Amino acid sequence: MKPPPFAYAAAGTLDEAVALLDEAGEDAKLLAGGQSLLPLLAFRLARPSHLIDIGGVQELDALDEQDGCLRVGALVRHATLERADLSGPWQALREAASLIGHLPIRVRGTFGGSLAHADPAGELGVVASALNAEIVLRSVRGVRTVPAGDFFRAPLTTAATSDEVLVEARFPTPGAGFRSVFEEFSPRVGDFAYASVAAGCRLANDGSAHDVRIALGSVGPTPVRALHAEAALSGSALDDDTVVEGGRLAAETCDPGAGDWHADGTYRRALVSHLVERALRRLRGGP
Repeated sequence: MKPPPFAYAAAGTLDEAVALLDEAGEDAKLLAGGQSLLPLLAFRLARPSHLIDIGGVQELDALDEQDGCLRVGALVRHATLERADLSGPWQALREAASLIGHLPIRVRGTFGGSLAHADPAGELGVVASALNAEIVLRSVRGVRTVPAGDFFRAPLTTAATSDEVLVEARFPTPGAGFRSVFEEFSPRVGDFAYASVAAGCRLANDGSAHDVRIALGSVGPTPVRALHAEAALSGSALDDDTVVEGGRLAAETCDPGAGDWHADGTYRRALVSHLVERALRRLRGGP
């Protein structure tokens, strides 16, 4: 199918992108990698009056660590994250990026586009939630930041207004020794995940877990923080019984409803429990 008609403009700088978006009005859309937007246009599920191409805005393509945080620009490609030297606290980000679709999608798709699309099955939103990322938005009115936990409002809906450009996400650097991992289950490589988990913690010398983070994907309208599981695991040794209890509490946190034609709610909860257990065992360094 052909997309509906629209006006097109390409921005060369962030200032120009913000100005064009403000001028075009609330029916305008930003185009970056296009891996989410173009299918919506083809099926006429989106009918923007204007497309503003920000693919050439080089200042949005930054991946660096400074001022106590990891900065991931909106135009950083999934393949860039997958191949980057991201370990320790940022390992979940690299692992999640490597599981997005297939290689052609990861080469074209962008970090900011994934967050802005707000698909409940999107991997990067789950990591952003687990690692307490701050989403930076800019418009002609100025710059504001939104915690990842408040950014995702509903499926395909975020806290960004129609005149705002998602500039970057800032991941605060956790304390020394913090590690993160990402796990998901999909029936085939490249399929949307039935459930996913981003988890992280810092292990003390006595083996106890601290600063525990667990976020869940594909089991609710937005990424879900498993706060009860985090609290129960904090300060405990990640022995087998504790790991199983953590998985159980995380499964109780999510509300996948009746499910869909892919998987029902009971199955998704069982997947959450299993994936959390697997993530926790990886964090403690055991099998």
